[in-house]
Amino acid sequence: MSIREEKKLLTALSKRVKELRNKKGVTQEQAYNDTGIHFGRIEQGRRDASFLTLNKICEYFEINLEEFFKDGFKSSK
Repeated sequence: MSIREEKKLLTALSKRVKELRNKKGVTQEQAYNDTGIHFGRIEQGRRDASFLTLNKICEYFEINLEEFFKDGFKSSK
């Protein structure tokens, strides 16, 4: 996978996380205080989220991993 393709996937991930956070109506700071996850780094596409972090994000937004990638996630393909 090229660096360009990786950047597209990170951008898609960042948009999905931001969309879910905005839908829940919480700030990055509130989400961080609730989870210990630095949402700003993920939403800016500067950090790739691990599987465990994605799972914790899904728990926070009360969805499962399948829903995270199915509903509204735009991949590079």
